[in-house]
Amino acid sequence: MNWIILIIAGLCEVGFASCLGKAKETSGAESWWWLGGFAVSLTISMVLLYKASQTIPIGTAYAVWTGIGAVGTVIMGIVFFKEPADFWRLFFITTLIASIVGLKVSSS
Repeated sequence: MNWIILIIAGLCEVGFASCLGKAKETSGAESWWWLGGFAVSLTISMVLLYKASQTIPIGTAYAVWTGIGAVGTVIMGIVFFKEPADFWRLFFITTLIASIVGLKVSSS
């Protein structure tokens, strides 16, 4: 169950990074709404990371959490922010995903 909580925490990290990116692109009241989404996503992500780390070793939990956030944020950047999707970016994202899976398997 705590692995599911950790995955949700990682997805919330993607949420707060994406909200921060959108807040940067907007101005006025819209920017404040994105910053509010950032604060909510950040809070949920941290609480869930704390909860997951109760039974998952903190080193593993933190690495998986940041990995999910990094991979998800790069994918969001490619899809929604029109960032480049060249071979090397995709190659290194793939190796990061393999590392996350490796941490999960080795901590069982």
